[in-house]
Amino acid sequence: MNIHSNHIVHALIFLLGFMPSFLTHAAPAPPPPPTAALARNHFERAWVQLRALQLTGCVSWGVSHHGCPVPQFPSWLRGEQCLQPCCGPGSSATCPRLQASAERTPRPREWRPQLYRKCTDTTWLFLFFLFWTGLMFITGYSVAAGATARLLFGYDSFGNVCGKKNSPVEGAPLSGQDMTLKKHVFFMNACNLEVKDVRLSSTILCVSSCPEEQLDTLEEVQLFADNNGSFLCVYSLDSINYTQNPNADSLCPSLPVPPSKSFPLFNRCVPRTPECYSSFASVLINDVDILHRILSGIMSGRDTILGLCILALALSLGMMFTFRFITTLLVQIFIALIISGLLLVCGVLWWLYYDYTHDLSIELDTERENMKCLLGFAIVSTVITAVVLSLIFVFRKRIKLTTELFQVINKAISSSPFLLFQPLWTFAILIFFWVLWVAVLLSLGTAGAAQVIEGGQVEYQPLVGIRYMWWYHLIGLIWTSEFILTCQQMTIAGALVTCYFNRNKNDPPDRPILWSLSILFCYHQGTAIKGSFLMTVTRIPRTILMYLHNTLKDKHGAWSRCMFRCCFCCFWCLDKCLRQLTQNAYTATAINGTDFCTSAQDVLKLSSKNSNHFTSVNCFGDFIIFLGKVLVVCFTVFGGLMAFNYNRALQVWAIPLLLVAFFAYLVAHCFLSVFETVLDALLLCFAVDMETNDGSSEKPYFMDQEFLVSKHSTSRCHLNPQNLQSVEDSHIKEAHGLIFSSGGLCGLLPQA
Repeated sequence: MNIHSNHIVHALIFLLGFMPSFLTHAAPAPPPPPTAALARNHFERAWVQLRALQLTGCVSWGVSHHGCPVPQFPSWLRGEQCLQPCCGPGSSATCPRLQASAERTPRPREWRPQLYRKCTDTTWLFLFFLFWTGLMFITGYSVAAGATARLLFGYDSFGNVCGKKNSPVEGAPLSGQDMTLKKHVFFMNACNLEVKDVRLSSTILCVSSCPEEQLDTLEEVQLFADNNGSFLCVYSLDSINYTQNPNADSLCPSLPVPPSKSFPLFNRCVPRTPECYSSFASVLINDVDILHRILSGIMSGRDTILGLCILALALSLGMMFTFRFITTLLVQIFIALIISGLLLVCGVLWWLYYDYTHDLSIELDTERENMKCLLGFAIVSTVITAVVLSLIFVFRKRIKLTTELFQVINKAISSSPFLLFQPLWTFAILIFFWVLWVAVLLSLGTAGAAQVIEGGQVEYQPLVGIRYMWWYHLIGLIWTSEFILTCQQMTIAGALVTCYFNRNKNDPPDRPILWSLSILFCYHQGTAIKGSFLMTVTRIPRTILMYLHNTLKDKHGAWSRCMFRCCFCCFWCLDKCLRQLTQNAYTATAINGTDFCTSAQDVLKLSSKNSNHFTSVNCFGDFIIFLGKVLVVCFTVFGGLMAFNYNRALQVWAIPLLLVAFFAYLVAHCFLSVFETVLDALLLCFAVDMETNDGSSEKPYFMDQEFLVSKHSTSRCHLNPQNLQSVEDSHIKEAHGLIFSSGGLCGLLPQA
């Protein structure tokens, strides 16, 4: 027997003589007969007791002068008298030292998918229910008090919505008329508009068509009414009396009536002569509330916005299937398209800004707003282009790593291929919610009480508290959208966890997505709500800072602007860090069934041990997926620039373009986040596997493939269950190897 075996045998013999008396507080039994079976039993029992003492902290491993692992016992285990009275002869109590040591040692997390779970974060579920009760109240209030048709179709001075059948307003004799055939808004004094007491001085009518030629006399106005059925005088005056009524000058439009054409903004008849158009636009368009101008711009370009949203959906589907069957050539083409798209969008934005600054014929608020938005878009796109191109240059040598990384992700997805269709349901739910949200917003924007003024005319006064409802409604948009995306992340993570922690890889679980959905809605909705609320809260300071920056932009200097930008950057970094933490916490909840805070704490502890291994691969994979989202946004925005540029006048098209860009990013994120969630969940499952298993027959790894993990930011290695361990686990494995390789003990100890 060699020297290594002698040290180990001495330790085990010591345990054979000491441990039975210590654990039972009885006199040591005489040595058993030296039979092979009894010897094996004693060695097995000694080994179990040694491991138990190691777990309670009563024994630790040391190294002898020969370099062999030997157990080290405290003085009270080496035979010295314990000072506690419970350890006296005949006492059956447990030694306080052992009990205190066991209490100080926390029970490690098992990290296994739990079959028996309990509801988590139920308080947040109740709070979300109360919040949505408020949203439903706002919805009902907007439906009852709002009139979206007034914004979409326009209305006259008597409370009639053009193109609709109206209900009468008490005290207004000309209200309640059937305007089904009269769809256009006509201003009787379009060339001399004035604003008096926040009201237009001109009488507004609903007409069937706008006069395309100039009308110089009342006879021409009468002839136009007889030929086209479009009556340009007040409804109470018949066309046959246009030239006979002595009050016709006040009941008919001011002469001459300029030629006009219908424009989508409130369906107004816009004058075509330059002088009249200038006066009309400067008074009417510039004095309209900014919210109404934005909403009107959205509604007037709704067909273009819908087409761009469909384009974003198609591009997102294309990017998803590109990532699914990615190769080295596809990666190179993908990077080339990203570079081209960024440069193209950046160049077009600067060209449009230059065109606006040198080719403005009329100074309108809408055009100035478009120009400011274009300048902001151009600057932001230039910064994003520079940053993305720099990152692409830094990671240019990792194209092969990209291909291998997505092959690993795709192999994980192949265990549950229906994961690729999960974004379709999420997208459908988001579309339904966004349409409902926009409809309520339009109703809030038109909510007002009808008041009859002089001459039997009607005007609508905004209701009290509408502005506060808009903010509440905006928070509801962000929180609910984050909650829907969180449900998708938890569903994907739960399905992947179910497939990963399955010993029989040839027999995958049945319907893992449905199982994950049932677990989510039965137990973990509160956790999803809490995480989504955390992401919503991080955006509120950014929104407040943006509002203050826009409000005080003309009153602060370079130092304050620098402080604002630093705050923006800090909150952006906080948002990204919290988003990564919450996503990993959702995966931990899917595994252990714990609440959000406990899951986040477990993830932080696990990540601190494996940060050098997984940070590089995780960041690089997320960067490639982010490039896919950027590509979708670039081509969607380029299409929007080409489409909106043809309708400049009287339309705030910069805001709809920003809305389209935001929508395109959300759609791309909704589809491509499948790969992002799979990557994060896969790396976390792998870290759990490495933490809780050692690759032996007793604790085999769950993985059935090689995973890519970078130990440093510039290096990578292939991991497999046979040759990779953390530093601490490698020492334990070395000690186990020395013990089990001893020739004299291999036949006695249980085979591992």
